[in-house]
Amino acid sequence: MSASAIGYDHTSWRKLSVPHDWSIEGEFSKEHPATEGGGALPGGIGWYRKVFKLDEATKGKKIYLQFDGIYMNSEVWINGHYLGKRPFGYISFEYDLTPHLNYGEEPNTVAVKVDNSKQPNSRWYSGSGIYRNTRLVITSPIHVAQWGTYVKVPEITKEGALVKVQTTVLNTTGESAKASVHTSIKDKDNKIVAEATSPLELSGSEAVLDQEITVSTPELWSLHDPNLYTVLTEISLNGEKVDTYTTSLGIRSFSFDQEKGFILNGEQVKIKGVCLHHDLGCLGAAVNTRAIERQLEIMKEMGVNAIRTSHNPPAPELLALCDKMGLFVMNETFDIWSMKKSPYDYALYWDEWHVRDIKDHIKRDRNHPGIFVWSIGNEIVDQWSAEGDTIAKELAEIVRSLDDRPITAAMNPPNEGNTIAKSGALDLIGYNYHHGMYEAHNDKFPNTPFIATETTSALETRGYYDQKSDTIKRWPIRWDLPFDGGNPDNTVSAYDQVSAPWGSTHEETWKIIKKHDFLSGMFIWTGFDYLGEPTPYGWPSRSSYFGVVDLAGFPKDAYYMYQSEWTDKDVLHIFPHWNWTGRDSVDVWAYYNHADEVELFLNGKSLGTKSKNGEDLHVMWRVAYEPGVLKAVSRKSGEPVLEKTVVTAGEPVAVKLSPDRSEISADGKDLSFVTVEILDKENNTVPIGSNEIQFSIDGPGEIVGVDNGDPTSHLSLKGNKIQIFNGKCLVVIQSDRQAGEITVRAASDGLKSGEIVIKSL
Repeated sequence: MSASAIGYDHTSWRKLSVPHDWSIEGEFSKEHPATEGGGALPGGIGWYRKVFKLDEATKGKKIYLQFDGIYMNSEVWINGHYLGKRPFGYISFEYDLTPHLNYGEEPNTVAVKVDNSKQPNSRWYSGSGIYRNTRLVITSPIHVAQWGTYVKVPEITKEGALVKVQTTVLNTTGESAKASVHTSIKDKDNKIVAEATSPLELSGSEAVLDQEITVSTPELWSLHDPNLYTVLTEISLNGEKVDTYTTSLGIRSFSFDQEKGFILNGEQVKIKGVCLHHDLGCLGAAVNTRAIERQLEIMKEMGVNAIRTSHNPPAPELLALCDKMGLFVMNETFDIWSMKKSPYDYALYWDEWHVRDIKDHIKRDRNHPGIFVWSIGNEIVDQWSAEGDTIAKELAEIVRSLDDRPITAAMNPPNEGNTIAKSGALDLIGYNYHHGMYEAHNDKFPNTPFIATETTSALETRGYYDQKSDTIKRWPIRWDLPFDGGNPDNTVSAYDQVSAPWGSTHEETWKIIKKHDFLSGMFIWTGFDYLGEPTPYGWPSRSSYFGVVDLAGFPKDAYYMYQSEWTDKDVLHIFPHWNWTGRDSVDVWAYYNHADEVELFLNGKSLGTKSKNGEDLHVMWRVAYEPGVLKAVSRKSGEPVLEKTVVTAGEPVAVKLSPDRSEISADGKDLSFVTVEILDKENNTVPIGSNEIQFSIDGPGEIVGVDNGDPTSHLSLKGNKIQIFNGKCLVVIQSDRQAGEITVRAASDGLKSGEIVIKSL
């Protein structure tokens, strides 16, 4: 009997909550068909079943089952009735359950089959399962359609903003009706600031209503003050309210200019963006709002003001957070068109599904004020064929029929032979890498503005520094593994001079973007390390090296270069660590801002003052190594700005736990990310060593992930132990639905254990 059948016995199955990703629970292995490019984790086929009852009072209602995303090839049944299939693992969709439901004591059974068995089908870690949120929606037979509002603000002045609201209303009664649609706009204090009421004739199954409403003295949405309004749509029949629907609204204006770059609310703004994959490190692909929020907080602290969703539609939670936090989004639909990159990827489904998928994507996301660019593709193979021109025009036409924000594609590169770049379909020319082409952009594309959709690909492992050459260089992996490209000269002393053969160092690209107004901005590849795609490395690596932040969420040194350039906060960061037994000399770097100079001291003796010259983004000293205290002082006009020290740590004696939040919600979803460090007897963090840490927990919570940022670690990310990697590791604690105190302990042989208490409220 198939697991889709009503009578199938699933009583022995595991009980779990969605969102859920089964791949992250597996073991890392070179033998998995996803390969290390897919995270070296298992795929396969999975089934989910849910049994529920509906009250008799819901008879006569419309009942939908909505999925934000299932990876991949999902098929859904209700009470044995087949509802449909969606191959695309990143798309949202719904099914109408109403014709097949039972009421009262007779149960209903939903069955979902997820087929991620044909691999490789992705160039990075995809996850497997119902990995995004799902919900049961119960509404009136006359109601606003899924994604049924479209809100635009075509005119904005200080005195008022014209808001156009288009509402699609479904009539499933089979009879004509006269409805009333009341639309109100509420400010952040939930006060109605504008409203309109319109009659609507429902003579068929669907009707569309257009309304215009003016908001007086609007508060604009901006990066520093992301003011949000709420549009409330209410449908009434004969004076009785039958449906309500809410839509977020941000009032702002922006444009891309051929000479001035990006303009927001009349002011020039440089786009300082990062690309983010959808996985959440040790949590895998399973969506968690707090985990996404933490990533965005870390990015904003670096100075990031824009996110590119690489390379497919993101979780709705990410978009809502970007709206709330003041982050722009380049929202990308496809990594593949008709020509494949992997044996079993989306190209197999392109002909049948791409039109519906891109329409659903745009309709779902078009009301988010943070979205400022649609990307229709990333490094599409079709860009080198005639199909690139044809498909680019088709996709752009679809997007423009649904929304008016600018369209780009991430091309590598947009040169004379690139059919997408030459198609005329794009509003922005997107460059992936090839930073040497940027300054000639206006000569080659005089009528289409510039955006660097993907840059850099610098390789770096947090806290790891090479000790083979007579200088110290950050290197991403052990030296006994092959690497062709980058910097074959192993005596380079600059710490960020290691980049992928196609990319650049962190400093190279930013120097160019920074210099010219017409270069609107850039998206670094990547903000965070991500599971899979360890390119240019292979096994035993199973995750990437491109992030400015590692997989555990710990910043790498380059993070502070961007922070010194992209933020207004005072910055002084010196590195590397100062445990170098057996070395003769060490190169010491400093990133700083808001100062004229930095003076370096070793054990109280000045090693001289350095200042940045010209386009410099750092200063450096070559220091004869001796253990002790390395101190840097930045000064402005002779007055100290900041002081930072790095000390030689002794042997580890204790484990320290530091939660990012000591109080979390008892909702079964909230998280505390706990940083784990090993300390010497003076309470200094020990930056070397590989102590294994064992975790235990008491109270109303559970350990849902462990990580250390090491791309070659093969310990389970869902276990209760992990090794210290360059001084740190991470344990993630999730609440359950009961309030109380959660005690977290970390133990390691020969060390004093660490313990903290997290309150679940």
